[in-house]
Amino acid sequence: MPAQTAYFVHISDTHIGPSPNYEQRGHNAYRCARRLVEIINGLPQRPDFVIHTGDVVYNPDPQAYLLAARVFAELDAPIYFVAGNHDRAQDIYHLLPMGPREDLVRDRDLLSYTFEARGYRFLVVDATVPHASEPYGQFTERQLQVVREEVDRDEQLVIFTHFPVLPLNSVWMDANMLTLNGQQFHDIIKIARDRLRGVFHGHVHQNMQTLRDGVLYASIASAFSQFAAWPDDEDIRYDSQHPPGYGFIHLLPQQTIIHQHIFQRP
Repeated sequence: MPAQTAYFVHISDTHIGPSPNYEQRGHNAYRCARRLVEIINGLPQRPDFVIHTGDVVYNPDPQAYLLAARVFAELDAPIYFVAGNHDRAQDIYHLLPMGPREDLVRDRDLLSYTFEARGYRFLVVDATVPHASEPYGQFTERQLQVVREEVDRDEQLVIFTHFPVLPLNSVWMDANMLTLNGQQFHDIIKIARDRLRGVFHGHVHQNMQTLRDGVLYASIASAFSQFAAWPDDEDIRYDSQHPPGYGFIHLLPQQTIIHQHIFQRP
């Protein structure tokens, strides 16, 4: 099927807790997520799907996932999830309903699958490491093989992952937040740059875009709270001045357009 025009909403890092009253840094993650769902349902253009690029919850507590499931069940569009370092893939499999998809690995500790919409193929690839407390990612050899197999196909491709793949020119982020074998991943996917429409990720709690070798990487602001990421920042800092956000992505037959939006915390 030739690629048509498709739309999707990119959200990330909701960090929902085990109860509606759970707060971090003075912000209520549950109320932010509920407000975001209301906004998405009220958009002038209905998206084909919503992608959440990880850290659905703050700690992998089943009660937090059940609360998240209740929130996202209100969406008027299918939703898909990426596993973040605060998540457990098996909890997402068992507790968070998603749209139609094809799983690429049998291991329920890795959330890796594909789905299709309007002539595009969408790949979710998992870079979480066994120790959830670690803020960095790393693709297993099996996950890299999944990527190689997808790159060899002759379709318009979009990739979703949680961790940034390439350095971001911020001292603390580059020391702690990256995918350790991101360069290897990049070397694989750049072969398909003519039909790769973008790699979308979360984790950095910022709107950031990287373009290298014709491959576009784009993150989205957290739906909860933001990090600072200036070049000389040596330690983690929270950016209290910037509100939560989401992205609305246009996939046109000849180009990709990313609209980044903010919303007021409820």
